[in-house]
Amino acid sequence: MTATPRPGPPAAAAAAAQHRARAACPARPRAPPPAPTPAPAEKDRTDSNVRMAVTLEEAPWLGWILVKALMRFAFMVANNLVAIPSYICYVIMLQPLRVLDSKRFWYIEGIMYKWLLGMVASWGWYAGYTVMEWGEDIKAISKDEAVMLVNHQATGDVCTLMMCLQDKGLVVAQIMWLMDHIFKYTNFGIVSLIHGDFFIRQGKSHRDQQLVFLKKHLENNYRSRGRKWIVLFPEGGFLRKRRETSQTFAKKNNLPFLTHVTLPRIGATKIILSALVARQENGSPAGGDTKELDSKSKGLQWVIDTTIAYPKAEPMDIQTWILGYRKPTVTHVHYRVFPVKDVPLETDDLTNWLYQRFTEKEDLLSHFYETGAFPPLKGHKEAVSREMTLSNMWIFLIQSITFLSGYMWYNIIQYFYHCLF
Repeated sequence: MTATPRPGPPAAAAAAAQHRARAACPARPRAPPPAPTPAPAEKDRTDSNVRMAVTLEEAPWLGWILVKALMRFAFMVANNLVAIPSYICYVIMLQPLRVLDSKRFWYIEGIMYKWLLGMVASWGWYAGYTVMEWGEDIKAISKDEAVMLVNHQATGDVCTLMMCLQDKGLVVAQIMWLMDHIFKYTNFGIVSLIHGDFFIRQGKSHRDQQLVFLKKHLENNYRSRGRKWIVLFPEGGFLRKRRETSQTFAKKNNLPFLTHVTLPRIGATKIILSALVARQENGSPAGGDTKELDSKSKGLQWVIDTTIAYPKAEPMDIQTWILGYRKPTVTHVHYRVFPVKDVPLETDDLTNWLYQRFTEKEDLLSHFYETGAFPPLKGHKEAVSREMTLSNMWIFLIQSITFLSGYMWYNIIQYFYHCLF
């Protein structure tokens, strides 16, 4: 065997140097093994911690929303406690004028009513809830008699109309609302009763009787109180409550299947048209309330097809309008105007006419939810929108008058109380 030669002095010195270098350098750490996949329970705890962190970050914002909602609610309560009793006191004080000059009395009452609705509109205005108007400009017919046919999604629809009609001249002062009877029991119910609005009770068991009451109410209160516009929700209820019933009825009767609106009910519309449209028969006016139809009145002249659309199809309720906890929102309102002479009065023809209008509403809303805008009117290449605004100075004025009136009536009532007791 050949022996392995031992290293000489230089080789030995090199080997020793390499050994000392390895000893001086720390050992390279080994790569850690891959982390084990967390168990489902651990993953849930992790997600929960993330959500909690997000919630903690949002806590100041949520706290501010709560404080703001409480402040708005307190102001709304104070507003109602001052405005509504003041309105009632003024109406009582003006009763002698009602006997002497009924027309002037209802004009003054209408102005006060417009101011009250303006205050309700201001609650949404200062929360950032505004209105964008589309379609035809209805200011041009504000002095004529008209009926508005409006789709109904939530209680906020009424507040939206209160806002967007404020800049239409005296329309709000001379308007009559047809609302669900539940509104009678709200803070505004007594004001609407005095003004002459009509509260309709829903349900098959009440339907025929309510139509008789409506006809009598129109004959006794519409023209005698100087009313010019009527607001009607022909669907007879909120979309979320009536959609399934409407779709079932449509399938059974081979009618349009609607998603964004429901098939309208005909009764109230027919009563309004029959009672208020001026018809000449043998040279004399025909229709309801003929005693009040003077030579200058042309009767009901227009039907305003009104379509309300909310972003992402998320309607606004009256609680949101009051408390303002929803982010600033633009509600869109579309108008189409039809001469009443083009509207049939026979039941079957009127039914088909209304179904056609609500089918068109369905198309309008589908287009809006897909594009964020309403389509242009026929004969127009582009759709034109108009932003509705409220005057801050006007709101400040009516609020100042309201609180000063409340202070005045409080002192008057307190004075008589001390005199009597």
